[in-house]
Amino acid sequence: MNLPEEIRIQAENINFYYGEKQTLKNVSMAIFKNRVTAIIGPSGCGKSTFIRLLNRMNDLIPNTRVKGRIILDGQNIYDPDVDVVTLRRKVGMVFQKPNPFPKSIRDNLGYGLKINDIRDVNLIEDTIRHSLEEAALWEEVKDRLHESALRLSGGQQQRLCIARCLAVQPEVILFDEPCASLDPISTKRIEELIEQLKEHYTIVIVTHNMQQAARVSDYTAFMYLGELIEFGPTEKIFTIPEDKRTEEYISGKFG
Repeated sequence: MNLPEEIRIQAENINFYYGEKQTLKNVSMAIFKNRVTAIIGPSGCGKSTFIRLLNRMNDLIPNTRVKGRIILDGQNIYDPDVDVVTLRRKVGMVFQKPNPFPKSIRDNLGYGLKINDIRDVNLIEDTIRHSLEEAALWEEVKDRLHESALRLSGGQQQRLCIARCLAVQPEVILFDEPCASLDPISTKRIEELIEQLKEHYTIVIVTHNMQQAARVSDYTAFMYLGELIEFGPTEKIFTIPEDKRTEEYISGKFG
């Protein structure tokens, strides 16, 4: 008997506006704990806008507004009393292009700990090592921690950014096209890492690569023109989708 999945985040009737332009329309979706949820769809359909709502990154864009609710731990994250810094620590994000700080590898990881008032040197060192191990990078950089992170390869830089996210101990990780600028070998490493990380984290990934979505995700959401067209177990979405638009997009007829 299969136990019901535990919902980690619940989006309810989300509408989002850039100025007067509406880019998301009544999007409702459950994101399940310790599962990978992929969001697919053509460019401009609202994928990245939606994922950035989950830790309020869109707050940084002027003249935007959101309607609806996103529930995390029983609270709407858009309630006025929500501490956004605490939210972003709990819901971390890895972006499309690797964006390491122009600092040493060690300082890239230590920075987030220090701004969260962690001063214990031993704890910082243990966290740095553990985060690099989780990101499958420790063995490659353990003798180079004082070198600039900018000297790492693109794939290594992206894994460093993942380690930097992990260092502040999030519960949810958002990946926005994390392999878009990487070569196939680095992409494979990131995909394998995502598979390992879901044991301890809830993961949402935006991807243009449908093969990637099929490989790494447990659930898939297909978005089109700001609407959620279909959501369900990945195997079902890719083999017997219910909506004709989902089938046409997956089969390459548009997008």
